[in-house]
Amino acid sequence: MHLSPRLILLLALPPLMWAGNAVVGRMMVGSIGPIWLNTLRWLVALALLLPLGWKILATAEARRQVMLRWKYLSVLGLLGVGAYNALQYMALHTSTPLNVTLIASSSPVWIMLIGALVYGVRPGRIQVLGAALSLAGVAMVISRGAPASLLHIRLVEGDLLILLAIIGWSIYSWMLARPPAHMTGAARPSWDWAEFLLAQVLFGVCWGLAGAGIGDLVAGPVPAQWSWSLVLAILFMAVGPSILAYRAWGLAVQEAGPEMAAVFYNLTPLFAALLSAAMIGERPQAYHGAAFVLIVAGILVSSHSLSRSGR
Repeated sequence: MHLSPRLILLLALPPLMWAGNAVVGRMMVGSIGPIWLNTLRWLVALALLLPLGWKILATAEARRQVMLRWKYLSVLGLLGVGAYNALQYMALHTSTPLNVTLIASSSPVWIMLIGALVYGVRPGRIQVLGAALSLAGVAMVISRGAPASLLHIRLVEGDLLILLAIIGWSIYSWMLARPPAHMTGAARPSWDWAEFLLAQVLFGVCWGLAGAGIGDLVAGPVPAQWSWSLVLAILFMAVGPSILAYRAWGLAVQEAGPEMAAVFYNLTPLFAALLSAAMIGERPQAYHGAAFVLIVAGILVSSHSLSRSGR
């Protein structure tokens, strides 16, 4: 496969956007509650998607097609829109963007486990080896470079939150890969990428508003400290990580395949390290480099196995 400059851009843009999302989210800690930050981000993304995906709301029949699938779309909206990013922003209150993105790179491990436990997809030995390498990288981050300390470690809250988020994202990924009957073949509505994303965002925003409201009732409202920085941060999150990255990722997976896309996805921690150093002065440590090598090695091993098996 020839990696043209256009294809390299499509593959590299999403991890750059997602790394930027983590760094900007870290910068906004203290300015606004994490659930409200996520909800406002997706509200703006919803407004931007409407001109592209409006057909799913244009007629009574179109809206009926959405509501017939409300259970599936609601869970997708909860896991992929409402919960994942809110948990990530919550994690950034006590963890760093580099830690968050490195731990999130363990998603192939959780995808493999969920596939085996729920969908009966048994991994091969080489895939297990790849998952073990990636998991070792995550352990390196959680232990802050001292693996022996895992025997008596007290995890940072943010590390646990991003682990919870990535497990939810793994379930979301399997739900996309193994959709129900009403979302396959001739039964699936002829939604394009924008219409399908808009359907998920509609439900995700509802979950976000509900979560933000419950949070305000339980813990009390935390007034947002509005500034141009916060406004620009929300606009960036809505345009870059939410829309541009999603579209570029879809095109890249179609052209390069999921294995190559997975390799490029693991540029996210590297971009996060560079952006963190440049924008907020959080310098990477030696164990971050070791963790990155382990995680990428795990993904390369797993991708090679999948490529050879034709999956």
